[in-house]
Amino acid sequence: MDAPMTPEQSLRVIERMIDQAKQSFSRLSFYFLLWGVLLTLAMTATHVLADEAQALRYGAPWAVAGLLGGALSSWYGSRQSRKEQVLNPMDRIIHWLWASFVIALLLVLFTTLLAGGDPAVPITLMTGIPTFLTGQIMRFRPLVWGGMLFWAAGVAMQLAPDPGTRAAVYCAAMMLGYIVPGILLMRKENGLRPA
Repeated sequence: MDAPMTPEQSLRVIERMIDQAKQSFSRLSFYFLLWGVLLTLAMTATHVLADEAQALRYGAPWAVAGLLGGALSSWYGSRQSRKEQVLNPMDRIIHWLWASFVIALLLVLFTTLLAGGDPAVPITLMTGIPTFLTGQIMRFRPLVWGGMLFWAAGVAMQLAPDPGTRAAVYCAAMMLGYIVPGILLMRKENGLRPA
């Protein structure tokens, strides 16, 4: 049977876990910045190509953003996992939260497009869930607000009278829900790096 920990040992374990969590959470800035920029560009391209063929309009910009974002995210994630051999429990929770979001996103995308609909509104609403929860887990308010912003943007997009307004709302949500929190998280990360 193991000897009970002293209060000093318990405090050191807690401090080490908090430091690991702060360092691992700060890696997320890359993903928010990457996807925020790629998805804003995809929506902008979709709006610009609005008079083109339906397949080009929905297919090309989003496919390029998805493939490029997926490849860069995989590359960055594998690079990070080589640096840190052990994930803390919060890293795992955030990983599976976003993995389940991607699975649901692909299913919604596939079924909505199959039915001939526009997946922008349901995907925007869904994006609020992992963004909000990641912010809550990290105790990082800009992501919490970003998640709530995605919910409001999804409703606004549904009620918007024209595609131009929907595109503007979506791009604003990406800017304020992903890019701005990503920049703030990156600044926090830079403050945590050892000298």
